Formats: sequence, structure tokens, C-alpha cells
Amino acid sequence: MWRIRFSAREIGLDKHALPNRGPADRCVMIIAGEASGDLHGANLIRHMREQAETSLFFCGIGGSAMRRAGAKILVEAERLSVVGITEVIARLPDILSGMRTARNVLASRVPDLLVLIDFPDFNLRMAATAKKHGIPVFYYISPQVWAWRKGRVRTIRKRVDHTAVILPFEADFFEAHGVPVSFVGHPLLDAGYEPAPLYERTEGRTVVGLLPGSRGSEVARHLPIMMEAAARISRRHPHVSFLVSCAHSIPVESMASITEKYIGAVPFTIVPGDVTQVLKRSTCVVAVSGTVSLETALYGVPMVVIYKVSFLSYWLAKALIRLEYISLVNLIAGKEVVPELIQKNASAENIAARIVSMIADPQELETVRKELAEVRKRLGGPGASARAAQIATRLLNEGIT
Repeated sequence: MWRIRFSAREIGLDKHALPNRGPADRCVMIIAGEASGDLHGANLIRHMREQAETSLFFCGIGGSAMRRAGAKILVEAERLSVVGITEVIARLPDILSGMRTARNVLASRVPDLLVLIDFPDFNLRMAATAKKHGIPVFYYISPQVWAWRKGRVRTIRKRVDHTAVILPFEADFFEAHGVPVSFVGHPLLDAGYEPAPLYERTEGRTVVGLLPGSRGSEVARHLPIMMEAAARISRRHPHVSFLVSCAHSIPVESMASITEKYIGAVPFTIVPGDVTQVLKRSTCVVAVSGTVSLETALYGVPMVVIYKVSFLSYWLAKALIRLEYISLVNLIAGKEVVPELIQKNASAENIAARIVSMIADPQELETVRKELAEVRKRLGGPGASARAAQIATRLLNEGIT
């Protein structure tokens, strides 16, 4: 059954009959496996359209942001997004199905360029297929091979024509391993994140944001702990209120089912959509490790970073990863700017204690805000999406270099 193939026409992407596609048009396939990648892919699409001399057709794997930017979504990213080694097993049928769809499109030679956004275990396989069929490959927001499984850098060198990195120390790593690379800056800076004065954000009230993640599995794992921590904080500080961020990729109903038992005990509000609506109003936050912690840093909001995976995933990761910190904030700073609570340490009791310490000490909050401002400076200025689009457009025009 694994030998079944689908033609490009069967999935609506015939090379000679693409919707609104003229004879000079080009096709770009983008694969983004999670919510943050979907947003970065959407911004890339907009800038490529601005820079292109001919009209472009975009397709691939992504979500609502890429769809709004005009891409034809072949597979929803939410079906494939998962963190943890053992957690992949539950999603394996969807992942394999997504791989088949992507490979079939690449094999049909529909795309003139493949753009990969993070999601390395999936995307490096797609890079191999693209190279086999003579399609140039641009890796935008490269895998964090400097953190673990460094051997993958050899795979990237073989399969990827150019890599764009978004963290300041990544370019040196890839250059040392012979990978064509450009540091483009972090695309989050394109969103215009500007720290607001504390009083303006909170109107003099103490507000704690809860950011449980953009994947269903993350929310299921982290939100109950966060809510229990909120209950502990409320018992000691009844004046504190809570905002629960609900990402675009998460149904509000699923979050409500987790939080409903705290109605009446914890003053909370679920805030659907853009996480900035929570960050703008928060004194401090509890955030899962990942892109959202960096968004929080760019807004200058002090935070506690937490993360939990299955015991086996954690054990395997601990054996493979050689980093002092897990949060991007601390990695960029090169020191502990914000506390990290991982696995068993990510308990409601520990989270509550850290948050209570923060809100009880205005000087501590101010110190952390200053440190976060330094992290922001290290990321450079805005324009990452436009610079990445320039590289992608060059590859599209030149073919394999």
C-alpha cells in the first residue's frame, strides 16, 4: 500500500493547469510543520510576491496564516506537529501520509523551489526528494543542529542549497561545516514587538499570562499544571488575575474543558488568537519553551519557562543534547536571564513560588526587563522576512547553484 502514488492533477496541482497561472509563473512549495513556522512562511510569501518579477504560485504544508497569504495548503501542519520522541508514534500515520503527499508533488516536478521551515526530521527527507528531482532547496530557519544531532549538518550540506539562520551564533556553526548560510535576523522582529511601560500594560493591576503552547499535546501537558499554579497563587494573592493564551491552532473548547474546574476559584480569561494580546497586558508570564518564550522576551515581559515531555523522550533528549539551557532567551543571552523549570521541576508548586517571588519584588521585574532588552539587541533589527525572500527569489531565478 506504500507504493500508491497520486498525480499532481489529482491533488489539484497540475504543472500546466495551476489556478491563475500564466506561462511565465513559478511555483514555490513551502513546508512549515508548526504554528510559528506557518506565520514565518506567510510573511515570506508576502515578501516574495513583492520582489518577484513574475507572479508566483505557493503550495505546501502549513496552516491558516499561509492560507491567508495565498498558499494552497495540501496538508494541515497541525496534523503533523508534535514534540518528543515517543510522542511521534501517535502521529505516525498522519506524518507518513504528509510525507507521501509532499513527495508526490515534488516528484511531479511541480515546484520550482522548495522552502523548508524548521521541522527537521520531516523536512530533511523532503530535501532529499527535491534534490533527486533537481529542485533547489532553501532552508529558512534551519534545524538547531548546534544543539543536538550535530551529524545532521552533513545531511544539510548535501541536500540544501542555502540556509538562512535567525540566531546570531548559528552562522558561524554552519560556515565552519561548509554550509552556504546567511544570518537574516529573527522574523519576530518584523512584527514590530515593542515593550510597553509596565503600568500601561497592566493599568496598575497584577496580571499573569499563561502560555501553554501552540500544539494540542503541549496544551494537554502544560495547561493543567499552569492552572493549578494559578490556583495556588490566587489563594495567596487574590488580587492577581490570569490571561490564558489560546493559539490559532487550538480549539477554544479544548482549553475550556481543562480550565472549567477552576471557574470561581481562579480569576482567569481565555484569550484566543494572537499571543501578543496576552503579552501586552501581562506583568509576567508562565511560558512553554519555544518561540513563544522569545516573543515574550521581545515584549520585555519577565517569565518562567517550563517544559515537560514523556519520561522516555526526556531521557533520550538528555543523553543527546549538550546545552546548559533549553530556552532561546537564555541561549541567546548566554546566561540564565529567566528561570527554567523542566520535567519534574515543572510542578505547580515550583511555578507558583517563582511567580510569587517575581510579583513581590518590583526590582527583580525591572532587572529582568533590562536583561530581556539586551537579548532583543542581539537579534539585530527587523527585515528578516525580506532578506530571506531575497535569497529564495535568487534561488528561484537561478535554479541550483
